Amino acid sequence: QVQFVESGGGLVQPGGSLRLSCATSGFTFSAYGMSWYRQAPGKEREVVASISGLGLNTNYAQSVKGRFAISRDNAKNTVYLQMNTLKPEDTAVYYCKASRSYDAYWGQGTQVTVSS
Repeated sequence: QVQFVESGGGLVQPGGSLRLSCATSGFTFSAYGMSWYRQAPGKEREVVASISGLGLNTNYAQSVKGRFAISRDNAKNTVYLQMNTLKPEDTAVYYCKASRSYDAYWGQGTQVTVSS
């Protein structure tokens, strides 16, 4: 069955860095675009970054451009989100998502808290 294991979240001070990982199994990883979403308390879930199946194309929300970087390792069925220069407004639960034209899978989420 499809499984996601997200890790790397935690508490970090403003200006700090974190690297999120999302290890997957149970589907053909390279056939899916991968994305990171986040949801802050009281707000809607929003897409943060996405990467195509072979990693050739990436897209970022304007709010994280230049600070976050998405990457993937198709040999390890894992997608990453490197987050630098973190701000308090980056505090949210971060989710990874696998998608293609007719189906999608979600991870369970990992909490990121940016606070001094």
